[in-house]
Amino acid sequence: MPVEERAFRLRDQTDCGHPESETTTGIVAYVAGEPAGWCAIEPRTEYPRLLVMPIPWAGRSQDKTDAGVWAVTCFVTRAGFRRRGVSRALASAAVDFARRRGASALEGYPMITHPGHDIAWGELHVGSRSIFAAAGFSEVHQPTLRRVVMRIDF
Repeated sequence: MPVEERAFRLRDQTDCGHPESETTTGIVAYVAGEPAGWCAIEPRTEYPRLLVMPIPWAGRSQDKTDAGVWAVTCFVTRAGFRRRGVSRALASAAVDFARRRGASALEGYPMITHPGHDIAWGELHVGSRSIFAAAGFSEVHQPTLRRVVMRIDF
């Protein structure tokens, strides 16, 4: 898909340019007025694929249809802005955003990282455990050796 089409779809999906909108799929981080990163956040029920994925649900009994529980599913940080705390800032902002929008809880499904161990390119789009912990999330479940479910209740 061409870059222009992806950009159009993202703007349409996020209702970009309308901060008063009641719906969105994410928030944007700016550094010195320039967009530096994006974080996907919305009610968990808005992610049809998430609701059928095994990782978030393995070993947990959750009401998947509870629209009060929101989810952070993806982080994107632009080249040139990486390793500057953009994802941590987005995770903290996501907590405030979900709380202000009436969420009862916010979940994330990050990777477990270990110093000196490589993570395959693209796997960290879900964030790392330390990013969520710094934003006040607590680990509630570890469905695999490499993934955890983290949550903050409001």
